[in-house]
Amino acid sequence: MDELKQLIREVPDFPKPGINFYDITTLLKHPEGLRKTVDALAAQYEGVQIDSVVGVEARGFIFAPALAYHLGAGFVPVRKPKKLPAETASISYDLEYGQDTLQIHRDAIGEGHRVIIADDLLATGGTARAVCNLVEGLGGKVEGLVFVVELEFLPGRDKLQGYDVRSLIKYQS
Repeated sequence: MDELKQLIREVPDFPKPGINFYDITTLLKHPEGLRKTVDALAAQYEGVQIDSVVGVEARGFIFAPALAYHLGAGFVPVRKPKKLPAETASISYDLEYGQDTLQIHRDAIGEGHRVIIADDLLATGGTARAVCNLVEGLGGKVEGLVFVVELEFLPGRDKLQGYDVRSLIKYQS
């Protein structure tokens, strides 16, 4: 994964001083890098029966549909409030400074539905945990979570104990 890591641009002091932002847009614009990323994500769950891949707004929408295609599964979007047209289930969760809310269509996940949650980044784990709770609240079973990038110096995995968490590219600091 070192070759993929080299395609990610590091932007110091964004969005505020002291934060090092890992910009995946440079990976996305690279045809071979994008293909290798999607193939590597799909290889994580090859041979596992998956009904749906849940993608988290917005960057999860980049990877989850491609992963679903590779796995022969459906794609389910999780969005910010008032973006989905049918009846939704919602969850609010704490952020570092405030709260956020996510929604999923109530009929998107059925009882016993086997799901993978895909997103671009695992940092503090709050969003990923909220999505797990949404899926399970609808009767789904979270088979795993997969991320392109993981910031290992943040406590994301701590909030996801008991889940199969996988990531392609890891940053130690």
